Amino acid sequence: MKASWRAAGQFLIKHWILVAFLIFIGGFAMTPHRIERLLVYYPTRQIRENPGTVGLDYQDIYLVTDDHVRLHGWFIPYEAAGCTLLVFHGNGGNIGDRVEWIEMLHRLGVNVFIIDYRGYGKSEGDPFEEGLYRDARAAWQWWKHERQSRGEKLILFGESLGGAVAIHLAGSVSPAGLIVQSTFTSAWDMAKTMMPIGLLQPLINVHFDSAKAMAQVRCPKLIIHGTQDEIVPFRLGRRLFEQAPDPKAFYSVPNAGHNDLPWVAGEEYSRRLRMFISGIQGQSR
Repeated sequence: MKASWRAAGQFLIKHWILVAFLIFIGGFAMTPHRIERLLVYYPTRQIRENPGTVGLDYQDIYLVTDDHVRLHGWFIPYEAAGCTLLVFHGNGGNIGDRVEWIEMLHRLGVNVFIIDYRGYGKSEGDPFEEGLYRDARAAWQWWKHERQSRGEKLILFGESLGGAVAIHLAGSVSPAGLIVQSTFTSAWDMAKTMMPIGLLQPLINVHFDSAKAMAQVRCPKLIIHGTQDEIVPFRLGRRLFEQAPDPKAFYSVPNAGHNDLPWVAGEEYSRRLRMFISGIQGQSR
């Protein structure tokens, strides 16, 4: 018995870093979504800018999800717009970090509706995969009750992780169109690009299986990806497009990375979006 204890003690001393790491991971795993929040989401609470910063009129929108989480977002109207872009942002920061992008989208002649997920900005709660899907559905419900009767069409627009959220929602609510930018096929495919950290993916228990969810999306789709994306490899965006059912289009942006795509693309970015939106608006209601 003493020999066994001595051997165990020697093992712990020799491999204390590994043991400490396993204890750390085990502790997180015992609390639901803790590892997921640690490795997937990077929210900030302080909103540094708002659409008024760039001269846009906007409304603060507060809505409640079906699991009673209060969310915050902005609705930026465009006079006589026939279309609303419901925007889901990526996993870092909050809506206040997207004001310049919001302005660019607004200039397309559409209303822009963007929300912060739970745990981001002024939204309550903590993020987790199913929670983000609930947040997206609550945003859609708000648009349905407040705007659909005006005859507006809805296009879902997701960037990066928000693309996975938009695709999941699109499969169940049948929007007029779907745009995803710098988005991946699945969480597992992303994990494989981040080895050895990616080995923790089974513990995180997140899926964000956009390739599978995309099979249910029948509306027109525009998939955008930068060729030099340093976070979500270009091949994943291309594979997502290839697995999507028609109608669909792929817009490859040469030399664009993950976070600079609209500005690297320049006017061509706005032209491609405007062309897609015009096609949606030209369809019979």
